Amino acid sequence: MLPLFAEADDAQPTPDTLTWTVPFGVGGGTDVWARFMSHWMAQSLPSHPAIVIDNVPGGGSITGTNLFYTRAQPNGEEMLVTSASTQFPAMLKDPRVRFDYAKWTPIIAAPTGGVVYVQPRFGQETGEILANLREEPTKFAMQTPTGLEMPVMLAFDMLGLAVEPVFGMRSRGEGRLAFERGEAGVDFQTTSAYFSSVAPLVESGQAVPLFSLGVMNEEGVIVRDPAFPDLPTFSELYLAQPGASRDDVAYEVFHKFFASGYALQKLLLVPKQVDAKLLAGYRAGAKALTTNADFLAAARQQVGPYEPVVGEVAARQLASAMELSDARRQWVVDWLKDRYGVRVVTR
Repeated sequence: MLPLFAEADDAQPTPDTLTWTVPFGVGGGTDVWARFMSHWMAQSLPSHPAIVIDNVPGGGSITGTNLFYTRAQPNGEEMLVTSASTQFPAMLKDPRVRFDYAKWTPIIAAPTGGVVYVQPRFGQETGEILANLREEPTKFAMQTPTGLEMPVMLAFDMLGLAVEPVFGMRSRGEGRLAFERGEAGVDFQTTSAYFSSVAPLVESGQAVPLFSLGVMNEEGVIVRDPAFPDLPTFSELYLAQPGASRDDVAYEVFHKFFASGYALQKLLLVPKQVDAKLLAGYRAGAKALTTNADFLAAARQQVGPYEPVVGEVAARQLASAMELSDARRQWVVDWLKDRYGVRVVTR
């Protein structure tokens, strides 16, 4: 049997104690993921360090992330856990953001997927549903215009669907309840929530899945989600439209926010100045988890059938996702303002 841990050649000894800053409150999705990962990472590193979770909530994760950026030392003892709601404000240059992802490097990232589903009255087949959604206006219950649902709303617009957002939901769970009450004709849930709360609706004929967001392969191309192999991705549906291209501005924007919000939804980061051998040791520990059957079984229950993204692949995909040009950023700002009357302040 292979050992659980892995060690890079000539790796610098891992500190006895690691502190992971989690810029969210206890019990939220990112906190739960951090505690789950800390257990497995501690086992996968040769010295089995103690890992302390330091919750610093506030400002939708911006407060704690700003503090980490200004205070964390590059000694390998301090790490940061971020989520889509940290990545998106940085991409949009929210004036509250004082951190720069280019100054950090990822150890491991956890992808997630998601599914858009509709009321049965819109039909059962993809083509029929899309045609009806283009003709019949319906509601989509959202939290915020620049949150995790933003790429989903952009996808609706890119497909020409007459879907109007209703902002103000406190969670995606509230959005699902609005769907169940018939107040929304369309809804979206990430993979874990879909299996626990939406699959029973599909089985009972109360919901019909339309498309998944897909997953991103190592080359950065969106492909079918292994959790939903028979469901077309949004990308398939969009690119099947006459004249549609991966080079379209809207698709480029969608791809970047999909990458930072879903393909790399949860990230474990360290300051870039961390010793190279120590970084290699951390990445070796993370890499070992991708072939650890016990971890993969536990992770399947936690986030779905998605293999973690580690090392240079994670670094390359993160750098690509976060590189939103001023022109593309302005496109998003204009789209939100013109389409939904939402004003986004940027630096």
